Amino acid sequence: MEAWWRGLAVAAVVVLLSWSVLVLLARRLPPGIARDLARFLPDSVTAVRRLRRHPAVPRRAKGALLLAGLWVLSPVDLIPEFLPVIGPLDDVVVVALALRYAGRRVPRDVLLAAWPGERRVLERLLGPAGAPEA
Repeated sequence: MEAWWRGLAVAAVVVLLSWSVLVLLARRLPPGIARDLARFLPDSVTAVRRLRRHPAVPRRAKGALLLAGLWVLSPVDLIPEFLPVIGPLDDVVVVALALRYAGRRVPRDVLLAAWPGERRVLERLLGPAGAPEA
């Protein structure tokens, strides 16, 4: 049983280290797609924290965002986190889908106000303003 706990602790440390690398990369990369991708998960975490208590966010959108957050925290991934660069891609895809879902149900100005990163990244993810609901 002790070996199991040790393995779990090592996995948690690896995940935290990979997130730390993402944050460091986001600060050191030149402007561009790589920097936007590296900043996406930290910016998403901040946005989800801000949106979870906002009264304009419906329960279903909060649920989708919560599930995306649990996916990011889960040690089970489609692509293992310890693989450099591509490890967090499944997390990015899940969070992007949850934000698009929330973007159809939450007023755009609320989402943009909650987003701490560059506005153009979220606007590109959400699509043009006034786009028809799917």
